[in-house]
Amino acid sequence: MPELPEVENVRRGLNRVLPQAQIQDVEVKWAKIINCPAQVFRQAMQGETFERVDRYGKYLFFYWSDYAWISHLRMEGKYFVCARQTPVLKHSHLICHLRDGRDLRYHDVRKFGRISLFSRQDMPQAIKNLKLGPEPWDISLDQFQKILAASKRPIKSLLLDQQKIAGIGNIYADESLFQAGIYPGRLANSLTDQETLLLLEAMRDILSRAVDLGGSSVRTYQNTLGEDGQYQNYLKVYQRQGQACLNCGRTIEKIKLGQRGTHFCPNCQK
Repeated sequence: MPELPEVENVRRGLNRVLPQAQIQDVEVKWAKIINCPAQVFRQAMQGETFERVDRYGKYLFFYWSDYAWISHLRMEGKYFVCARQTPVLKHSHLICHLRDGRDLRYHDVRKFGRISLFSRQDMPQAIKNLKLGPEPWDISLDQFQKILAASKRPIKSLLLDQQKIAGIGNIYADESLFQAGIYPGRLANSLTDQETLLLLEAMRDILSRAVDLGGSSVRTYQNTLGEDGQYQNYLKVYQRQGQACLNCGRTIEKIKLGQRGTHFCPNCQK
């Protein structure tokens, strides 16, 4: 699933290639991808001019002249901007034909992603209804300490809860906990003040570096320009089970925690 770094790079790419693009027509090829009847979506978007895409956590917020979208890529959603004559891939579920001869295409093999249409006036409340927690960059140490102190859940599970902290998924939770030296199954309220600080700093550091390197292409992720991310080349534990820890040489292990595959070093993380 694309996490904050990947979604941020999608946002940047869309803002780079779509300024002032105007929609001529829309094809909805799989109606469940949107939150309203296909004809309603099509009529609303005809003639709309692109303004910008914002991001919060793993969500993209598209702003057009009169309407807005809330988009979640889920497991494998992608946006591509290409010439209209480019062959349409099998899993392209929404195609916006632009007046300049290009297409904005939403592609999703798993069909888990969603695009919700709102009026610009309704967008602030729609975002509020997502009930997202703060991003790691926006949370203070005191706030983070209070969130952890109030929870008896495993720390990995808490990091994945988007209502507590927005933007962290499986990859960056595992990597952050490794960098901070914390075992993923530790109860959140058992972390010391020093461990809490180390974890907050690790999340910020890893997310920043991952954004700068275009995210992690560990499965099929590509940005809007069709480029792979590079941070997968720097992962220390995620999907490295059975390999030697880069810090101590012990074997990286993988367990199930809250139904999620979890990678850690049994020596470096306590």
